Amino acid sequence: MTSSGPEAELAAATEPAATFGGMTLCAGSGSGPLLALAEPLSFWGGTDRNTGEIIDAHHPQRGRLLGGQVLVMDASRGSSSSSSVLAEQLRAGVGPAAILLTARDAIVCLGVLAAAELYGGGIPVVLLDHSDADRLHQSALPASVSVTAEPGGRAAVVLSTGAGAPEPQP
Repeated sequence: MTSSGPEAELAAATEPAATFGGMTLCAGSGSGPLLALAEPLSFWGGTDRNTGEIIDAHHPQRGRLLGGQVLVMDASRGSSSSSSVLAEQLRAGVGPAAILLTARDAIVCLGVLAAAELYGGGIPVVLLDHSDADRLHQSALPASVSVTAEPGGRAAVVLSTGAGAPEPQP
C-alpha cells in the first residue's frame, strides 16, 4: 500500500540524494542542516564560545551559527586551545551536531572526546575522501546530513536535499 498526502510528499522531497562512507575518528551519531565551510575554521578566536557563531572577521561564513549543523571542512586551523572551545560549545548546546573532515585533526577530536568524557556530550567526527567532501560542498541547499560513526572505523554519511530538508541557519 502506498501513502499519499503531505506525509508522502515530505518523504519523497527528502529522500537521500547520496550516501558516503567514511572513517570514524570519534564515534557517535548526529544529524542536521549542512554547513560546508569554504575555509578552515579556528574554534579559538574564530567562533564565539557562548553562541557558536563564527566571528572570524576574515572567514567567508562569518555570522553563521554552528549549533546543530553538520560541519564540513578540510581541518581546523589555529591553536590547540580550539579543543577547549569546541568542548565548551558542545557542553552549552551551541556546537555542531557532527563534523566531517578531509584530514585527520587531533585538536577537533580532542575537543569532542573531552566533551564526551566531561559532559557526556560527544558528537561524531568522520574522515571523508576529498571527492565526497567536494560533493557535499556542491550539493543543493537546503540539505540535511545524517552521520553514524561506529566505533572501530566505519561511518555512514547520508545527504538529503529538497523541500523537506531543514533550512540552514543564518
